Amino acid sequence: MSARNKIAIVAALVVLGAIAPAVVTSEFWLNWLILSLFFSLLGIAWNLLGGYGGQYSFGHAAFFGVGGYAMAIGQVHGGIGPWLLLPMAAIGAGLIGFAIGWLSFRYGLKGSYFALVTLAFAEVFRVLANSATKLTGGGAGILIPLEPGFESLQFTTKIGFLYFALILVAAGLLISIWLEHSRFGARLVAVRENEDAARALGVDVLQVKLGAITLSATLAGLAGAFYAQTFLYLDAGIAFGPAMSVEALLAPIVGGIGTVFGPLIGAFVLHLVAELARHVIGDAPGLALALYGAILIVMVLFVPRGIVGLLERRRA
Repeated sequence: MSARNKIAIVAALVVLGAIAPAVVTSEFWLNWLILSLFFSLLGIAWNLLGGYGGQYSFGHAAFFGVGGYAMAIGQVHGGIGPWLLLPMAAIGAGLIGFAIGWLSFRYGLKGSYFALVTLAFAEVFRVLANSATKLTGGGAGILIPLEPGFESLQFTTKIGFLYFALILVAAGLLISIWLEHSRFGARLVAVRENEDAARALGVDVLQVKLGAITLSATLAGLAGAFYAQTFLYLDAGIAFGPAMSVEALLAPIVGGIGTVFGPLIGAFVLHLVAELARHVIGDAPGLALALYGAILIVMVLFVPRGIVGLLERRRA
C-alpha cells in the first residue's frame, strides 16, 4: 500500500473519531475508546523500535513513566503549564531513551540481553520514584490539582480527552508511515534483518538504533504525559510497573508487528476482548494479564504476523 493511501486511511480514522461522540453517548464506551487510543499510542511507540528495528524492549514503562512524571511534577512543584510540559515530557523521555540506547547498543547488547536491560532500567526508575517522596509522593503517588479549562489541558467532558488522544495517535501513525517510506526506515529494517550485512553496506548501525530508540521513547513519553493529564494521578507502580511494558509490546504483536496499523488494531481488539471477559467472568485480580498472556501464546503459535498479517494472507 502506498504512503498516500495510508495517509488517507489515517485521515478517515480521524474523521470517524471526531464524529464518534455523536454516535457513542455512553460514558463507559467513550472511556473505553479513549483508553484504546491511549494504548494504541503506546503500542505505536514500541513498534517503532521493536517492530521496525527488531530491538525488543521489555521496559518501555521507563519512557512512559518519565513522560508522566515530567507532566505531573512540572505542574505540582514547578508551576509550569501543561501545554509547555507536553513537549518537555516528550523530549525528556527521548533523552532517557537515547541514554539507555547508547549504554546498550554501544556495547553490542541485542536480543534477550537488550530486553532484560530495558526491564532493569524500568525497575531502577520505579525504585527511584518510590524513594523520592518529596517529588513523586513515594508510594502514595502524586496528584495533579483539578483545574478544568483549555489552558490547563483539563476538559470537563470525555470528548476533549478523546480528541486529545486522537491527535496523538494520528501523529504516531503519520510517523510510522514516514518511517516505512524513508531512507532511515529502510536502514532500520536492514539492521533488523541482518546487522552484519547492513554494516557491510555502509549503514551506521549504532546511529540507526539510537535514532529508533529515541523516537520510540519520545512517543512513549507523550503517552505518559497524556495518561497523567487524563487521570490526574500517577505513582511508581503505574508509571514504571511491568503492566505498561506488557501493554506496549502486546498491541503490536497481536495487531501486526512492524506494520503501521497493527498497534491500533491490536489495542482495540485486546481491550474489547478484555471488556467482554470482564462482563462474563467478572473483574478478578490479574484477569486482564492472564487473558493477555493467553492471547499472546495463541498469536505467537498460530498467527505470528498478527491480525494484519492474517488479513494480508487471506487477501492474497
